Amino acid sequence: MATVEEDRRFFGQPGMLANLFSVELWERFSFYGMQAIVLLYMYFQATDGGLGIDQGVAAGIVGAYGGSVYLMSILGGWVADRLLGAERTMFLSAILIMLGHIALAVVPAVPGLTAGLILVAVGSGGLKATITTLVGGLYGAHDTRRDAGFSIFYMGINIGGLIGPLLTGLAQQEVGFHLGFGLAAIGMAIGLAQYAWARRSLPHHVHHVPNPLPRSTYPRWAVIAVGSISIIVLAVLTGALNAGNLSDVIVAASVVGAVVLFAILLTSKEVTPDEHSRVLSFIPMFIGSAAFWALFQQQFTVITIYSDTRLDRAVDLPAIGDWTIPISWVQSFNPFFIIVLAPVFAALWTRLGRRQPTTPTKFGLGIATMGSAFLLFLPMADVEGVPVLWVALIMLVATCGELMLSPVGLSLTTKLAPAAYPVMMVALFYLSIAVGTALSGSLAGFYSQANEVAYFGTLGAVTIAIGVVMLLLKKPIERLMKGAD
Repeated sequence: MATVEEDRRFFGQPGMLANLFSVELWERFSFYGMQAIVLLYMYFQATDGGLGIDQGVAAGIVGAYGGSVYLMSILGGWVADRLLGAERTMFLSAILIMLGHIALAVVPAVPGLTAGLILVAVGSGGLKATITTLVGGLYGAHDTRRDAGFSIFYMGINIGGLIGPLLTGLAQQEVGFHLGFGLAAIGMAIGLAQYAWARRSLPHHVHHVPNPLPRSTYPRWAVIAVGSISIIVLAVLTGALNAGNLSDVIVAASVVGAVVLFAILLTSKEVTPDEHSRVLSFIPMFIGSAAFWALFQQQFTVITIYSDTRLDRAVDLPAIGDWTIPISWVQSFNPFFIIVLAPVFAALWTRLGRRQPTTPTKFGLGIATMGSAFLLFLPMADVEGVPVLWVALIMLVATCGELMLSPVGLSLTTKLAPAAYPVMMVALFYLSIAVGTALSGSLAGFYSQANEVAYFGTLGAVTIAIGVVMLLLKKPIERLMKGAD
């Protein structure tokens, strides 16, 4: 049998990467297909098939939902590390995701929206951290193909992300929202069937539970779970937690979760001194990652509103005449550019090998690039009917920043992770995305066409400054990483 380093059956990468690539493609098809139209579903009026929710509140809900997906990755990571293992957790999570999309497709109004978003959030949280861990497990500790492999895997995510909004957006515009949600449900069903087949080919060690929870502690954790759910229900019933403050609550919960998770990893007796140092090295990169995603995830909040209200989406097609591009299609620019550029970045990192920039450098450049993308909104502030291709340019720049941070960040967490908490470390990276994504919903409340210069200019400048600070700190961070980069 070929060793890990000798297995190069999938574009020079381990053969099992092909199966995980396919599973994630279909899951992302359903996830992004639904997310592309759910904000519109909330703030469109009932006469247009929507729920008539205030636009700012709706954007906050989308940001909170997106943040809760990544917040739930903590729960998914804990279940994988201590109860079921990564593989079983991923399978059960995929089932929850499919049920969530079905709820959005067939249950009308607010009950369907609520049930669907909760099920998809919990399921996606469990799937995200676990599938990343399985991909990381395909590589040896010093395999230089790792970043390239994650870039290829990331391309699979974005093939699904490209097709999903195109099909669900077209279905929503031509027929209605529930057909769009139905297509997302079908895509997830295909992904689940693919995974049920592929899991038989996975190596037996993926069922391993790294740090099993003693059975004697099960009752205590059951009480904690019931108590936590009761607190959330009580907060909703008393009005302390409502649609208007949901994104702010998720931001606060994510920050608290990050502090707790860092504390657990830094105080655990099962973490060695070198592993302790590596966890410390991730703190500034966590902060930088959160800043990046606070801007990038606005493609599902502010940029969706911008596409609805500021873009000239009318086109004249030879076959059918005048036609309007669906609002959600703008969200396919990013995955399209990922598909085009991911192989370029993967080839670049592979060719450079050990001469490639270190992870802190990639993070700093990615964050500054994202800030620059927001500054590109400024020339269009006084333009009526902004060209669609201008937003494509903005998303091209943002995508370049993403490719320097996101797949590299996923790869880094599998290298920095303590042996006793492999999935929890990946969950910590996703928690940085939770903070940023929820912030994207909170920040959306400050956006309006009248203050575009201040909004995009301020956020862009602040984010560039954070990127510069990251570059200045790269040497101390590298020393803390103890050779893991």
